[in-house]
Amino acid sequence: MGLRGPGAKALKRRSPTEEAASEPRPPHAWEAEGLSRAERVRAFVESLPVTSGTLAGTAFKVRRWQWRILKRIYRTNDAGKRLVRTAVVCMARKNGKSDIAARLALCHLAGPEAEPRGECYSAANDRFQAGRIFSEIVAIIERTPWLANRVSIRRHSKELEDIGPDGTGSTFAALSADVATKHGLSPSFVCYDELGQAPSRDLLDVLDTAMGARAEPLMVVISTQAAKDTAPMSELVDYGLRVQRGEIKDKSFDLTLFTAPPEADPWDIATWRLANPALGDFRSLDDVRRMALQARRMPSKAAAFRNLILNQRVDATEQFITAAAWAPCAGVVDLEALKGRRCIAGLDLSASRDLTALVLVFLDDNGALDVLPHFWLPADDLAERAEQDRVPYVEWAAEGFLLTCPGRTIDPEIIAAKIAELHGLYNIESVAYDRWRVDDLRRALDRIGCDVVLTPHGQGFKDMSPAIDIFERLLFEVKLRHGGQPVLTSCASNAKATMDPAGNRKLDKQKSTGRIDGLVALVMACGTAFRTEADTWEPLLDSL
Repeated sequence: MGLRGPGAKALKRRSPTEEAASEPRPPHAWEAEGLSRAERVRAFVESLPVTSGTLAGTAFKVRRWQWRILKRIYRTNDAGKRLVRTAVVCMARKNGKSDIAARLALCHLAGPEAEPRGECYSAANDRFQAGRIFSEIVAIIERTPWLANRVSIRRHSKELEDIGPDGTGSTFAALSADVATKHGLSPSFVCYDELGQAPSRDLLDVLDTAMGARAEPLMVVISTQAAKDTAPMSELVDYGLRVQRGEIKDKSFDLTLFTAPPEADPWDIATWRLANPALGDFRSLDDVRRMALQARRMPSKAAAFRNLILNQRVDATEQFITAAAWAPCAGVVDLEALKGRRCIAGLDLSASRDLTALVLVFLDDNGALDVLPHFWLPADDLAERAEQDRVPYVEWAAEGFLLTCPGRTIDPEIIAAKIAELHGLYNIESVAYDRWRVDDLRRALDRIGCDVVLTPHGQGFKDMSPAIDIFERLLFEVKLRHGGQPVLTSCASNAKATMDPAGNRKLDKQKSTGRIDGLVALVMACGTAFRTEADTWEPLLDSL
């Protein structure tokens, strides 16, 4: 039996005879008749003390915006059964996420949502974060006499057990992604803290799939936005937005999102409030104002301010393309309308086991481009590569966004066959290519009699800088339609550019945060599409 703290005596399990002989306790506030399920949760949460800050020692007060969240999570059907199984609460930093996570965990451990022998877990990305929530729970227990008399605390393993008077036998454990095994669990409640910083979805998936044995399990994810579209948190947010728009019917999933839209003024206090519901309350307005001033004066801090304070999906490191610029170009590409239009392709051939990208662009009468990308990876080690690159290659392949080559290497014959197929459909005017491994491709094209024109495109500053200028003009004037293709979007979000002393730029695969082959191919195609016969770029730059 674990001790509740230094010098504390061990809790003792009481027999049914001892329970019957004990004096009846006064009812808890949440045991009053006529309360809804959400009202019982609120009564429990408000019975617990604040343990730190200027309000330490006072009873916690549920704010109006927090009450809206609780009502959404704990809404029920006519039979009183909770509808929501997965709840995602996404907001900026320092808005009390860890505190509310601790209180909900206690509610499911020893409060009105507890069930006999329930298993409650808080999940975090590392041991330090997992320890923070556990420490907050312990602080609340030690300041709440009836909880201190019921819950056994094991600090060394970050575990709790509800075994005292009226105890349910439920347990709690703080888990982190760096713990070797979490299989064999049967969670009744999980709170995942800061999923937005998780490098993979392994822990999330293990806990989610383990909840099937419970009648009414609940997973609550509380986090800021992730930086990239392919992150696990981004996938949940995007799914929740589709549910809200009515594209997907799923009453078991609920999203509460506090975020500032990309077009909002980042320096306006009204914008800050959109992502920080506690601003001016327990979220310091002066602190946000200080960080905004720094971000406004130092561009290097602007991305971090947008991600962490405005809760926007922006990488805190300097990116070549921002989500705010890429998203407006996600218009649907009409495949039938592409035939007969001028077509240019960009090809970034990979090493034998890396991502190969072929991107076609089609010019319309308004000078805009429709984008049709194709990607390949070897099939045999796709799952391992997905784990290594931390992107969902397996899912993309299943959904048709990523093509695979049999074996463990990229076969030039397969790439050549696809180019020939597309050339027959669209009469590709030119394929701009990086010179890497092009001889193998040429031989493959010759063997099948494909006469498509291959045009070399350098990867240095001289050739890439004007192509990047063209691409950026098209992007920022929303003259690209890429359809939101996820592999291409991932490449765009990873890209970083290098600048020479003269201000010329090129895409830098070494400095980028992941695969960028698709964007390289797209930039080459955009540049080639507008290149004049005299091999100059100025006429286009003047006309765009």
